[in-house]
Amino acid sequence: MRITKSFAAALPLMLVASVAAAHTDSDVGGFISGFTHPILGWDHVIAMVAVGLWGAFLGKPAIYILPVVFPLVMAVGGALGVIGVPIPAVEAGIALSGVVLGLLIAFAVRAPLWVAGVIVGVFAIFHGHAHGTELPDAANPFAYGIGFVIGTGLLHLGGIALGLLVGSAAGRIVVRAAGALIAAVGAAFLFGVA
Repeated sequence: MRITKSFAAALPLMLVASVAAAHTDSDVGGFISGFTHPILGWDHVIAMVAVGLWGAFLGKPAIYILPVVFPLVMAVGGALGVIGVPIPAVEAGIALSGVVLGLLIAFAVRAPLWVAGVIVGVFAIFHGHAHGTELPDAANPFAYGIGFVIGTGLLHLGGIALGLLVGSAAGRIVVRAAGALIAAVGAAFLFGVA
């Protein structure tokens, strides 16, 4: 009998909580959807970590510039996706970004800054377009875009943190091995194995 009275007393609170949870602010939901999109997709994770990793490997000023170029250009790609501008082979471009960036790291390629910026920017268009076309119907596009830019930035920071290991001989081996792993995972996505 005591459980029944407790349940009866708690029932109105549960109903209020259910109504509140069902009507979340679409801006918050859009932000969370955007934030988690790059973090929960391994195809995005490897490329975005690779951008920070390669930037750290290249040193100043690339360590600062590449992780800024990528989200800025990605936002343009996201806007193209939201408004429905088609870009061919988006998924292949995303997978190829992991392969190329991973190989650049694995083989310790020291590209000039402008070349590195172009490479990162081209791949950012594909990632952004995918984020834009996968915008949830109820989400605010601006909040969603802010979310995916911040999520991407955190992945870049993770890559930079790993890339700072290049200061030692053992660290350089770890960084290059991470590049090889990123390239292998990218190839698995490219060939449909992952």
